[in-house]
Amino acid sequence: MMNRRKMLGLSAASLAGGLFSKGIAMAAEPIRIEFTLFSAFYSPLVATMAGGFLQAEGLAPVFTVAPPGKSALASLDNGSAHVVQSAPAQAFNALEKGERPSAVHFAQINERDGFFLAARDADRDFSWQKLKGKKVLVTGGYQPPPMFKYACFKSGIDIKDIEMIDAGSADAMVTAFRGGQGDYIHLQGPYPQQLEHDGAAHIVTALADVIGPCAFSSLAAKREWLETDQAKAFMRAYRKARAWVIATKASDIASAEASYFKGTDPSVLTDTIAAYQKLGTWSPHVEITRSAFEATQDIFQHAGLIKKRYAYEDIVTAPPSS
Repeated sequence: MMNRRKMLGLSAASLAGGLFSKGIAMAAEPIRIEFTLFSAFYSPLVATMAGGFLQAEGLAPVFTVAPPGKSALASLDNGSAHVVQSAPAQAFNALEKGERPSAVHFAQINERDGFFLAARDADRDFSWQKLKGKKVLVTGGYQPPPMFKYACFKSGIDIKDIEMIDAGSADAMVTAFRGGQGDYIHLQGPYPQQLEHDGAAHIVTALADVIGPCAFSSLAAKREWLETDQAKAFMRAYRKARAWVIATKASDIASAEASYFKGTDPSVLTDTIAAYQKLGTWSPHVEITRSAFEATQDIFQHAGLIKKRYAYEDIVTAPPSS
């Protein structure tokens, strides 16, 4: 959605007792954060910047978004990022080749799938069985298709009964759908919420409701960075930001994050954040649990993308302690 770099100044808003206050005055240490994708789905990480939580720890965030087709994990390898938004499943690529992943996943961002299914017409009685014989524009990449297939499997649908269409990037998918291609479209928020706002589609279900908890997206870094004071400061900020996005009204979160989503209607951003809150996407704990990790292995094993189960410790570690 967004491919830009932004550095927030020293006077960014911070949160104290549930209210924002101005005027943080301290030496700021740059911290480089890279997103694989940038959307409201990752609000716990966005809020570390937008809510001033990193600034309150003396950190000046610089964020980037990985170019299409490039994993943010590569920026850890070349030293251009300290911490990245990723997914534990990304480690399967290296493990399947017999290699040790160069990064480790130390905290969860989302413990549920963040994609929605939208139809051309409103359907209060939607069931997954209605996808049989239909054309569905499905988001590509390493993780979204296996998740979609697993949701179909859990709903008793043979994926061969659905025509899955890869129309390219999210923007290209939206353009194709608006142009009449496909009966349904599978997208991460706020794209389906924007389509609904424009009267071009109607959200009929969320994949999270079918799949349940899993290790969907995460924070990853080099093991050596996790031993630093900067990592501990980052984690303090992240814990506070995560608690804030869980407890705060969606409209207030949208207001704080608005400058990061300049192309998104404020009401759409609010609706998207509210939907993720309702789904329980951002659970209170920051740790990647073993049960969530095993659920993700179930999904990728079902898709045939991993040939065996991997140890939790091969991919996941505990968050830095303060």
